[in-house]
Amino acid sequence: MIQPAPHLVKLVITTGDPAGVGPEVSLAAARDFLSEQPNVQITLLGDASLFKDSSEKNLSRIDQLQIESIPLASTAISGVLNPANAQYVLNLLDRASDACIQGDFDAMVTAPVQKSLINSAGILFTGHTEYLAQRCNTKHVVMMLCAPLPAGFLGIQSQRDLRVALVSTHLPLKEVSASLSYELLLETIQIVNQDLRTKFAITKPVIRVAGLNPHAGESGYLGCEEIEMIAPAIEAAKQQGISVSGPYPGDTMFDAAALEHVDVFIAMYHDQGLAPFKFVTFGGGVNVTLGLPIIRTSVDHGTALDIAGKGVADSGSMLEALRLAYALALNKRKTS
Repeated sequence: MIQPAPHLVKLVITTGDPAGVGPEVSLAAARDFLSEQPNVQITLLGDASLFKDSSEKNLSRIDQLQIESIPLASTAISGVLNPANAQYVLNLLDRASDACIQGDFDAMVTAPVQKSLINSAGILFTGHTEYLAQRCNTKHVVMMLCAPLPAGFLGIQSQRDLRVALVSTHLPLKEVSASLSYELLLETIQIVNQDLRTKFAITKPVIRVAGLNPHAGESGYLGCEEIEMIAPAIEAAKQQGISVSGPYPGDTMFDAAALEHVDVFIAMYHDQGLAPFKFVTFGGGVNVTLGLPIIRTSVDHGTALDIAGKGVADSGSMLEALRLAYALALNKRKTS
C-alpha cells in the first residue's frame, strides 16, 4: 500500500489523440486512483467536450479532479483520425512538460497518440520519449517499461516488478546496429542505474544487458557488436561500481530465475525487450522515461481506434501509470 503524502501530489494527464481511447481511459483511471489515494490532485488536459459525463455534470469543479480545457482545432470523432488536430496533441504535451519543469505539477502521465497522424500533418514526430527529451533539452533519455508480477508467477516467491529498458527506441530494425556505440551503451546503463537509485529508491540496482545478435554474437561468428561495443560498455560500468552483467542472448535473458533478483533488463532494440514484456504483463504495463529532469509515465498501449468511444476500453494501464507517477513523485520528495 502506498503511504499517503503529507501534501497533495499534483499529477497532470495529457489525454492523447482525441479520436482514440485516451480521453475515456484518462477520466476513468483518474476517478479510480482518487478513490484509492486521497492525497492526489489530478488535472486532465484536453478539450472539455471530450469529458462530457451525465452522472457528473460539474466534473471540473471537483477539487481533486480538474479539467484544464485546451481547445481542439477541429471536431473530433471517435475512431476517426483528423490531421487538423495534430498540433492540438502536441499542445497538450507542451503544456504538461512546461508546467512540470516549472514545478506546477509533480509528474505528467501521457495517454496514447497516433504518430502517423502527427507526421501526416507535416510535423516530424517519432514518439513521446524523443519529443519530451527535446522539450526538456535532454540529450539522452531511456525508455523503460514496468509492470508488477504477482507472487507465484513462473515460480517467483513474492511480487516483483518487471522492468525492461531500451537502448534504441523507435527505429527500423535495419538501422539499429548503426545506431549503437560504446558511448551510447555506457550512458544508457548509467542513466538506468541512476534513475533506479534516485527515482525508484533501489539502493544498488541489479542490471542485465542483452546482446544484439542471436546467441549474443556466438563469439563473433554471428556478429561483432557484442565484442566491440556491448561487452566493453558493461565492463566500464562495472568499474564504476554498477551491478551489471551481460551481454546475454536475447532469447534467454528473461529466464524465470532471474526475475527473483534482477531489477531491470536492458534490451538493444524495441521488440527485443517489449515483445517478452507485453507477453507476460497483459496490458498492465507502464512506460516511464528515464533521464528527464521531470517525471513522466505513460500507458503501454496505443490509441485503439477500433474501440474508441464505445465504453469498453480498459483503463488498467493508465491506472498503473498514475500509481507509478505518484510513487516516483513521493520518492523525489524524499530525496529533494
